[in-house]
Amino acid sequence: MAEQLRYVTPLSQCPYLPDRLWRLEYVMRPGLSAAGYLELLNEGWRRTGFLTFRPRCPSCTACQSLRVPADRFCPNRSQRRTAKLNAGIIHLEIGPPMPSDAEKVDLYVRHHEHHSSTKGWPTTTDYDAFMHLNNLSESPFEVQEWRYYLHDKLVGVVYVDPVPDGLSGVYYFFDPDYRKHSLGTWAILTMIERARQLNLPYVYLGYYVEGCRSMEYKARFRPNQVLSPDGQWHDFRS
Repeated sequence: MAEQLRYVTPLSQCPYLPDRLWRLEYVMRPGLSAAGYLELLNEGWRRTGFLTFRPRCPSCTACQSLRVPADRFCPNRSQRRTAKLNAGIIHLEIGPPMPSDAEKVDLYVRHHEHHSSTKGWPTTTDYDAFMHLNNLSESPFEVQEWRYYLHDKLVGVVYVDPVPDGLSGVYYFFDPDYRKHSLGTWAILTMIERARQLNLPYVYLGYYVEGCRSMEYKARFRPNQVLSPDGQWHDFRS
């Protein structure tokens, strides 16, 4: 697999666990295929645009890749309640990424403003949102944009990488005015259901980080598996 650029960031404060230091390794892979990306997922890499990245921290292994076996997934009471609330009223459209218009930029910014006030996320601007959305739309292979509508109003956007054995979530953002609909939970439930419909065994949810409010939620979708340092997926929470 050709590599054109590799870069390891300097050590800095970890955004997930602020009492620790972190660094990331980036590799530019413009010719990456979906099958090639699956190989990288199984080595702990993730993707943004044409860059793949993974943690290269000197003394911490808290970031663990997590996936959900779609056919074994069993929703808990809260997830069943979310499904009952949203089924039939939230409409999902799946297609290629659409241009980053004012509606989508505003949704992105308001999502980040909400998490800035509740979880300490850094603030963002319209320009930052526009640039990040354009980056999310770029991929060396197919990337899908999942658009969620409630009464014709755009309330959520998810970027998804289809890979040979499943669906990999790239990034998502939702309208904070509709928190009662638990749109983040609903998005993962729809990804799992879509994987089942396509007879795909896994949904990849990125990194689980114990102790980080923004990352711990992934383990609530059970059963699940994490990628261990030995390079094998092992059952984690069931």
